[in-house]
Amino acid sequence: MIVIDEKTIFDEIQKRRPVSVALNGPDGILPKIQDTASRIMEAFGIPAYVLADSCFGTCDMNTNGAKVLGAEILFHIGHTVNSTSFGNNVILVDAFDNIPFDDIAKKCAGEFGGKTISLVTDSQHLHEVDKVRAILEQGGVRVMIGKGKGQLNDGQVFGCEFYPVMDTRDSVDANIFLGQSNFHAAGIALSTNRPTYVLDPYFNEIREVTEFAQTLQKKAVLSVYKAAEAESFGIIVGLKEGQFSKVTALKFKKELESLGKKVQLFALTDITDDKLQNLKGIDAFIQVACPRISTDNHFHKPVLSTPQANALVKILKKENVDSFLQVPHWL
Repeated sequence: MIVIDEKTIFDEIQKRRPVSVALNGPDGILPKIQDTASRIMEAFGIPAYVLADSCFGTCDMNTNGAKVLGAEILFHIGHTVNSTSFGNNVILVDAFDNIPFDDIAKKCAGEFGGKTISLVTDSQHLHEVDKVRAILEQGGVRVMIGKGKGQLNDGQVFGCEFYPVMDTRDSVDANIFLGQSNFHAAGIALSTNRPTYVLDPYFNEIREVTEFAQTLQKKAVLSVYKAAEAESFGIIVGLKEGQFSKVTALKFKKELESLGKKVQLFALTDITDDKLQNLKGIDAFIQVACPRISTDNHFHKPVLSTPQANALVKILKKENVDSFLQVPHWL
């Protein structure tokens, strides 16, 4: 069950006495966020708005929505980073999943005894890392926890940032991800090119995602080579504040035009196949918002992420293409 750190929220409201507040977080915990908002309104008698648009990380906090509502504080819940705030008006609030990993960790120790693994997780399960590490080491597993960088804590990944597992990849037999998320685990497998397993405490199963990740990789590579045949490109700037990479978009525009390609510039908040099908005269797209939009979703035309676009430029220049997804940050 997800447990939100409401003490931090209530202490902050008590200290600052805002006229109104806003709260948001990932879709999966919105019902919990609703409960928290209700308790805020009951305790303090102020409006507490739940920003209910989909939220995929600290790149997607919707502070503009909070400003429009006049909320003096935005509590962004469930995406733990190695900081507690973004400026004065955005407070990051932990939301931990309290399901225990003891049983599945013991099963994992039985399967991976004598091997070296990189132990990694997402925001909701960071508090379980030390306990799982101890269980695995007692079972004869050598455990490594990679160093965090940027916003990441040690042993933590985002969907587009993989510094801890890249730190350990040359020293381990496999990556072990704590949680249920094939989304995070597939990114780990793609970035490290190492066998990657999910330790799922809900179903008490150890699930390998390497084959699933390889399917995503083949799709990503195919899109790059299809885009290499295009004559006209649409380059999309993401309008979500943490995904706004206009400089990168203009860099790709300049590079493609120097290679004889036609380029149009677009801006979107949500990049979907339906919206792109409304745009005419474009053979392929590059979006510089979120790399997982390109790897994880279906589009009728090639839609490249930043790493894919870097590979595309190399192909067009007749240069060697390295393993373009095997980098610690896909932006």
